[in-house]
Amino acid sequence: MVPCMDFETARARLIEHLKTRIKDEQVLAVMARIPRERFVPPEEQHLAYEDRPLPIGLNQTISQPFIIALMTEALELTGKEKVLEIGTGSGYQSAILAGLARRVISVERLPALAEQARKTLDSLGYTNITVHLSKEDTLGWPDEAPYDAIITTAGAPRVPPELLAQLADGGRLVIPVGPRYIQELYKISRHGKMTTLQSLGGCSFVSLIGKGAWEEDF
Repeated sequence: MVPCMDFETARARLIEHLKTRIKDEQVLAVMARIPRERFVPPEEQHLAYEDRPLPIGLNQTISQPFIIALMTEALELTGKEKVLEIGTGSGYQSAILAGLARRVISVERLPALAEQARKTLDSLGYTNITVHLSKEDTLGWPDEAPYDAIITTAGAPRVPPELLAQLADGGRLVIPVGPRYIQELYKISRHGKMTTLQSLGGCSFVSLIGKGAWEEDF
C-alpha cells in the first residue's frame, strides 16, 4: 500500500490536472478532500489518483475522475438540493454529491456493492447519504421524488421517462445515453413540461439495468 502522504500528493496533482478542464471550484474543492483510495480495492489503491476508471468488482467500475467531475459540475449544485444517484457503486460519487448538496439518495442494484458503499461512507462520517437497494422493475427511487438533480452512473439506451418523471421542475438530469459500450453524456434540464438537452461529450459506462433502460446485463 502507498503511504498516506503519497496519496495526498497524488490527490493534489490530480486536482491540478482537473483544473484545466473543470471550472467549478466547489466541485474541485470537495474532490480535493475525499480519499479516493478508500473507495477502490486494495490492489488498485496505487492507481487511485490516476485519471482513469478502475475496477471495483462484480464487473463494475469507479469512473474516471474527470468524468465524475464533469457530471457533477453539470448538476449545478448549490447545497440546497435533494439529489438522486442511480448506481452507488463504490460510493465515491455519493461522497462528492454529499459535499455539495443537502441530501443524497443513492440506489444500487447489487447488494454487495450497496453494503460495502454504506460501510465506507459511514466510516468517513457521512450523514446525509442514504443508500437503497433498488426495487425490482423500478428505475430510480420514486418514493422520495421529485429530485432537484439526478445523476446516472450507468448508460441507458435512451433517456428513461421514468427518470424525467422523478425530476423536479427546474431540475437537471445527467445521464449517459447510447449503445452498450459507447455513449453520449447528456445534461437534461426540465422546465415545466419542456426539456432541454445538452451534450457533454462521449463516454463509456456500464449498462443501466431496469425498467426504461436495458433489460439485463450481458
